[in-house]
Parts: sequence; C-alpha cells; structure tokens
Amino acid sequence: MSTHPAKPSMRDSLVAAAFQLFLERGYEQTTIDDIVKTAGVGRRSFFRYFPSKEDVVFPDHEQSLADMTEFLAASADTDDPLVRVCEATRLVMRMYAENPTFSVQRYRLTREVTGLRTYELSVVWRYEKTLGDYLRTRFADRRDGTLRANVVAAAVVAAHNHALRHWLRSGGEGDPLAEVDRALEFVRETWSPDAAAPAGADDDVVVVITKRSTPMWRVVREVESSLGES
Repeated sequence: MSTHPAKPSMRDSLVAAAFQLFLERGYEQTTIDDIVKTAGVGRRSFFRYFPSKEDVVFPDHEQSLADMTEFLAASADTDDPLVRVCEATRLVMRMYAENPTFSVQRYRLTREVTGLRTYELSVVWRYEKTLGDYLRTRFADRRDGTLRANVVAAAVVAAHNHALRHWLRSGGEGDPLAEVDRALEFVRETWSPDAAAPAGADDDVVVVITKRSTPMWRVVREVESSLGES
C-alpha cells in the first residue's frame, strides 16, 4: 500500500505562500491579494486565519501564548514559581525549534521591516504579561510581590530572547533548548529564594531616639510599639 504525505492545511499553505513572496518580492511589495492568489484560495479564506498581513508572519504565537497560559494555570501551589515560569518559557523556544528554517527566515524579515519589529515587540510584551500575571498571584503574600513579579518576568523574557537571538543569528545551528536553559539558569541563580541576599535586606530597621537616662524597659517598649508588637 502506498503512502502519500499529508496535504498542508489551508493555514500552512497561506503561510508558505506568504513567505515565498516575501523572499522573492519583499514584504512591503507583497499584498494579501498576492498571497491568496499564490495559495490558490480566496481573500475570505485568508481572513479566516489571519486578521492582517503582519499576523501571517507570526502564525504560531497565539497558540504558543495559549499553551503557556494553560501550563501556568495548571501549576500546583507547591511548584516553585521561578522554575515554573522558566519551564513555560521553554515552550516558546520549542515552538521556534520545531521549524528552524522558518524561524530564521522570520528573524531576518523582522530585522528588515520596521513594522514587523514593532509587531514583534507587542508579542513579546504579551508573553511577559502572561508570566507577570502568574508571578503576581504567587508572590501576593510578599511586600515586594508586584515588583518582584514584574522584574522576574522581564528577566526571564530577556534571558529567553538573548538565547533565541543568538541561535537565530547563527542560522539556526546548534541546540536552541540548551542555549535557553543556560540563560534561564542564570535567572534562577539570581532570583532563587536560596540566592544570597544582602544582609538585612528583608529586615525592618527601627531608629529610636531617646534620652540617655531613659530606662531600658521603656526603650524596649518603644521598639515593640514601632514594630506593631505592643
């Protein structure tokens, strides 16, 4: 019995047609009409999958964001939130790694087209927001919870993007997951609860001004009152 390769979905055919034209003509010179004509479908079919021409350049990010959100929502209370967001970010790198040729082509295209760089930044912001929302929930009992969540989310995204850009600039050579693991390990070492913190970083500092003749019991009571323990 003979076997035949599966026919590409209409969505995949539109993406393939778009990138063929982008490489041949340039992004700005390619219209949606050009794309649907090359793919052999109608305009209505294009807009069924992609709201705009920019979206066809980033066809996988909506699913990747959904996968990340679902992964974080499935976290247990006992999961280390820092480890969890690093694992969630690995999902994004895995998406890029599944098709190195396409990922490198997209990277080169976004470097050439200002509008695509702006669009890409909005996608990155959505990933960072997803991580930050999860961390703010997990750090809600900390005085610095919001600040810590925002900074850690930004650090995780920055580490991921550092590894991703290094891999893409190399033409997709090497193991991108190993690259991102090294970058994320740096974040974990920096922000892990076990990381060394400056002495007294989490301690309250109370200054009590009193006369030299004040009894010690009164000084102690002043301190306790300042700490809200009286």
